[in-house]
Amino acid sequence: MDRSNYFRQKLLLWHHSVNKRQLPWKGEKDVYRIWLSEIILQQTRAEQGWKYYERFVNQYPTVQKLAKAPLEEVYKLWEGLGYYNRCRNLHSTAQFIAFELKGKFPDTFETIIELKGVGPYTAAAIASFGFGLPHAVVDGNVFRVLSRFFGIDTPIDSTEGKKQFQQLANVCLDTSDPAAYNQAIMDFGATVCKPDLPDCRNCNLKTKCVAFEKGVVNELPFKEKKNKIRKRWFRFYIMELKGTFAVQKRTGKDVWGNLYEFPNEEYKTEKEWKLANTSSTETWFKSRKIKQSFTVLSTSKPIKQQLSHQLIYGNAVLVQIKGKQTILQDWEWKTATQLKQLPFPKLLNDFLNAGVLELFAARHTTVKQKT
Repeated sequence: MDRSNYFRQKLLLWHHSVNKRQLPWKGEKDVYRIWLSEIILQQTRAEQGWKYYERFVNQYPTVQKLAKAPLEEVYKLWEGLGYYNRCRNLHSTAQFIAFELKGKFPDTFETIIELKGVGPYTAAAIASFGFGLPHAVVDGNVFRVLSRFFGIDTPIDSTEGKKQFQQLANVCLDTSDPAAYNQAIMDFGATVCKPDLPDCRNCNLKTKCVAFEKGVVNELPFKEKKNKIRKRWFRFYIMELKGTFAVQKRTGKDVWGNLYEFPNEEYKTEKEWKLANTSSTETWFKSRKIKQSFTVLSTSKPIKQQLSHQLIYGNAVLVQIKGKQTILQDWEWKTATQLKQLPFPKLLNDFLNAGVLELFAARHTTVKQKT
């Protein structure tokens, strides 16, 4: 028996007799739900994506429901998952399927991969799980399992590596039941052949695993490049005027596109950011030609948000503005209730969840009691 046949048989034996991993989309036959789960799982761990999948299924049980929903509402439901272009593509593709294709999902790999937000892996997953088509998935779990078992050290992020692993995945695929095979190899990578602390002791593939035999399990798979992390520093101004708060929508191709944020200033260096104080707030107000008087209530402790290629630090300055609502800026003024309906990046939600809006409300209550 050649290695690929041995690998396939042992993997499927494990899947049918040992694999107990529970996920809400496993065994799903509704192509809409399969597609939805695959988009959510792009760059997201299954455990994190679980609750989002259930939220979307409950809120939008059909592709038509999702297509008719306002994009801002969909963003709010997506809030916290990151990579918001996935959400934008999800909504756009839902509209295309619901309105252009009359609710009928494409049913071939070639037509599925043409959908917005769908790449080779996602197309293979939808094709195999939704239509039983013989297409092998290749994701992080698959790279890891194949690299270790077959002892391949070609960088998985190289053009040569991607081609080599896709070809090997195609050879190993069980074409008679591609859905079971694809689910098996992904679950195996997630529960046995894990990135850290792989469970080699209970692995039924270890007797012919090259990485196990050579003692290089933790060295594979190999990556050619390392992500360069860009650091950024923001000072957000949470400004309250007569019970409303200034917000703006981020546009362009920078982080947090189409999400809301509080007006802010970005600093070039950590030192400049840390030295910012009340006089910096005054300078910021003057630069924006805001003439109303204001009171700085407090400044928050710094918090951070780790993105794939960026590490963002931020703090918040709580400012109470006096006078009439005549500030001329590209800002929207929202009540505390309205703020809770808007999609914010995680960093700013952390400030909101820390009770900054309640601080303003408490201050108003105290002023009323004194008067």
